[in-house]
Amino acid sequence: MDTSSPARLYCTLVGAVLVIAGIIGFFWSSSFDTGSAAVARESDEVLGLLAVNGWHNVIGHLAIGLFLLAAAGSAPRQAALAVGLVYIVLTVWGFLVVEDGFGDILGLIPINTEDNILHLILGLTGLAAGAATPAVGRHAADGDRGAARSA
Repeated sequence: MDTSSPARLYCTLVGAVLVIAGIIGFFWSSSFDTGSAAVARESDEVLGLLAVNGWHNVIGHLAIGLFLLAAAGSAPRQAALAVGLVYIVLTVWGFLVVEDGFGDILGLIPINTEDNILHLILGLTGLAAGAATPAVGRHAADGDRGAARSA
């Protein structure tokens, strides 16, 4: 296991921040109401910037943060690439649904322009961290053993 890599750093730092943000987000809004009208009515903006509700806290922050923390020790490159891709998809989706600064995803998760910008940053850094971390696989190790046997 590598001691450090850009992907491991991404998984550890972003994972920890997302878990903390998910917990703190419940102090702003813990509503699990569904439907576009209810999401708009029951969501709140953390520090006046990022739209949250119970679903956003659980799915968007806690689940992804815990996934990144769990993967930091075993598969950080794959996790950084996967989460980076998920955030890029969420960014595109978010920009498509946000009107007048606010929207929702699937009638569950509130999203605003600031969320979209944050998702874009998280997506690009996740993809960059995954790309900057060399892939370590069985094929490289098998090639080394094969070279040693033929010598």
